[in-house]
Amino acid sequence: MSRKVEFDTVAAVDLGSNSFHMIVAQLDHDQIQVIDRLRERVALAEGLDENDRLKPKVQERAFECLKRFGQRLAHMPRGSVRVVGTNTLRRTRDARAFLTRAKELLGHPIEVISGREEARLIYVGVTHARADDARRKLVVDIGGGSTECILGQGTEPIETDSLQMGCVGYTLEFFEDGEITRERMRQAQIAAGLELASIARRYKRLGWETCLGSSGTIVACEEMMRLAGWSSGGITVKGLRKMRKALLEAGHYEKLQLPALQADRAPVLAGGVAILCAIFKSLEIEVLQASPGALREGVLHDLLGRIRHEDVRDQTIRGFAMRYHVDLEQAGRVERTALALFTQARESWDLQGPEFERALTWAARLHEIGLSIAYSGHHKHGAYIAANADMPGFSRQDQQLLSTLIGNHRRKPTRESFASLAPDAEESALRVCVLLRLAVRLNRSRNPRPLAPLRFSVRKTNLRLEFSGRWFEAHPLSRADLEEEIDNLRELGFELTVK
Repeated sequence: MSRKVEFDTVAAVDLGSNSFHMIVAQLDHDQIQVIDRLRERVALAEGLDENDRLKPKVQERAFECLKRFGQRLAHMPRGSVRVVGTNTLRRTRDARAFLTRAKELLGHPIEVISGREEARLIYVGVTHARADDARRKLVVDIGGGSTECILGQGTEPIETDSLQMGCVGYTLEFFEDGEITRERMRQAQIAAGLELASIARRYKRLGWETCLGSSGTIVACEEMMRLAGWSSGGITVKGLRKMRKALLEAGHYEKLQLPALQADRAPVLAGGVAILCAIFKSLEIEVLQASPGALREGVLHDLLGRIRHEDVRDQTIRGFAMRYHVDLEQAGRVERTALALFTQARESWDLQGPEFERALTWAARLHEIGLSIAYSGHHKHGAYIAANADMPGFSRQDQQLLSTLIGNHRRKPTRESFASLAPDAEESALRVCVLLRLAVRLNRSRNPRPLAPLRFSVRKTNLRLEFSGRWFEAHPLSRADLEEEIDNLRELGFELTVK
């Protein structure tokens, strides 16, 4: 059962390697009604230099687009907008500076998502865009910098893969000067076939009953084939051959004469068609139907789930707790204590947004996942898992924050490890980590009886922890732990007083 939502309008922004997209929708009785769309070709992938840094000219082009998007989003409250970055922002080495400026222009934080998370969200967008059935589906999305392939049953993905080939990247590699020759097309298809070799056998063994495609290349190709009379429905092998032939006969993207071919699609069409041809050959596809749903629709529906407290990240945390055999009772004790401390510190430490309360909850539930590897250094093992595992629903920033909290929940913390977080999140993350550390210390004995009531007050970096009655004197291990913690927290710049 869905719960009452906090917003009547929501938006999703997709900072893709080729185009930036925005979709705005109203919520009406559990239905999403799209009220506005914006799309601009930014060609972010064209701006990566040999060191994977974004060139100033392309950054400025992106910022100009984001200024316009930002005006449309200016009145929308925090939490009603979700912004995701994909392949190019995963690759770029200076993403932090770019994302800081982009956030200022949009007025909302930006999540850089992994390739697998991108694939999952694409599947969500595609399945929500059609009357779903129980048939197994292959979903393909050719983006500017990567291609996502997903096998799913109903609304649930089974396999998700992100391959390093996209229409912008392949255009730069094989058709940079705009010329389209038979040999260049052959080389591009061979390269795409090699990328697909890693998944082709697995996907064909699992099989599917229907094949769907999303995003610009596939949607544009289907429309052009239909209007040219090469296909009566969907992208077919025959229609794809005719499109490839038309590209070769033109010899240059500026000479292309295809119905409904948009000017900003023409420069990257050859790269996209080469990838599409390789997909059809490697996966032995006969026909592929274009879907109106794509990544941005998936982001929108995923955001709606979060608003309704149906967050897929909660499911992921539960799954990890089971996979790594977490002591759920101990995790629950640490979580309850941590949230009790959080409640008392929230206002003074300005932890008003939901993101840090969620991060504290998730970190408490998973702080011991490293024990499944070894007791020695289990906080480091846990941090590695959180940073590198495939965690559906989590952005890279989510995982980095979770990893940092888990990695610093015991032993001597290092302030330097927080420097990798976004500048506006670093101080709040430090404060959340202090709460987690105290909760772990106070529950070290794993006593099933609840802790005695405690008072926790903060004033900037000065902390005061007070226990009722004689609890402190009656628990010498906790007393010794907290005395040691006073020194540890001093390393982070905090002064703890215990009474």
